[in-house]
Amino acid sequence: MSPSTANPLNVLVFGAGAIGGYLGGSLALQGHQVVFLERRHNAPLLRERGLRLDLGGQTQTLKDFGVVTSVEEALAFAPFDVALFALKSYDTAEALKSIQPHAAALPPFLCLQNGVDNETALAAVLGEDKVIAGTVTTAVAKDAPGQLRLERLRGVGLHGGHPLSPRLFAVLADAGLRPRLYANAPALKWSKLLTNILVNASCALLDRPPADVLADARLFAVEIRQLREALAVMRALGVPVVDVPGTPVRALAAAARLPLPLCRLLVRGAVSRGRGGKMPSLHIDLYNGRGRSEVAWLNGAVARAGERLGIATPVNAFLSQTLSQLLSDNPAHNPYKNNPQAYLDAIPD
Repeated sequence: MSPSTANPLNVLVFGAGAIGGYLGGSLALQGHQVVFLERRHNAPLLRERGLRLDLGGQTQTLKDFGVVTSVEEALAFAPFDVALFALKSYDTAEALKSIQPHAAALPPFLCLQNGVDNETALAAVLGEDKVIAGTVTTAVAKDAPGQLRLERLRGVGLHGGHPLSPRLFAVLADAGLRPRLYANAPALKWSKLLTNILVNASCALLDRPPADVLADARLFAVEIRQLREALAVMRALGVPVVDVPGTPVRALAAAARLPLPLCRLLVRGAVSRGRGGKMPSLHIDLYNGRGRSEVAWLNGAVARAGERLGIATPVNAFLSQTLSQLLSDNPAHNPYKNNPQAYLDAIPD
């Protein structure tokens, strides 16, 4: 028995989706006490069937965990050592409403969400001492509710500046999750954002896979423009680029500074392999019929920071505003769908 499981953690996990289910399930397999806070319509199925994890050819089905549908219910299992917060960014505000009345009774939160704004929102409710910045770069597929499949193991990044960070590192390592500690939380989150915005919003607007976007030199140039805008914002903020687990972000940032033909030669193959053949998250957001998207927390975050700092971010602003508008109108009326020329004509100078 490892030192971390000799004294198991009591873990509250917000959501049993791809990331929450993968992390929470992996910890439960190591003997940690895990409670999932899940939506009411998903909770009965999770209780009945359990969680099935396909971890690289080894499939495990587990039911030895708690399932609740509210923070009030979750507190019956308290005290917790840590909460894993891996909700979509557009669910943060609603979750915080349920968290706020019980903030004093809740543990530190490891915030694993995309974007750079969620830690600030959590800290406003919980206090800065209860928020640990983190990110997950491992690719996990949700084949069905409660059925998760590991696609590519990369790792978990977490800020090392919290008193709980060393313990979390050991626990995640024992669970095979490949953790890595980072001294600079903004660098971790902004560097992950760079990987999130690349061939993401464009794929949603064009309804094309990443490989198609990267294959077109004109579309590739737009991708690098949005990346350069984000890098300019990071420089103005004094935030360095760091490699996130399993992803050489510094090499990507260096390539983005090169002339476009050379940049494309270096970046196209690596990004295509990293993305694989599946559609990226913002495409899924646009076409899943739920009317919500993380684009405001990705490209939108770059645009908002640029506006505060006086840095022009026209491409990121266009992508965020256009995709958000499509969601509020009707994705079926997308003028850029399979129309690269219309898309290119609309990109601001």
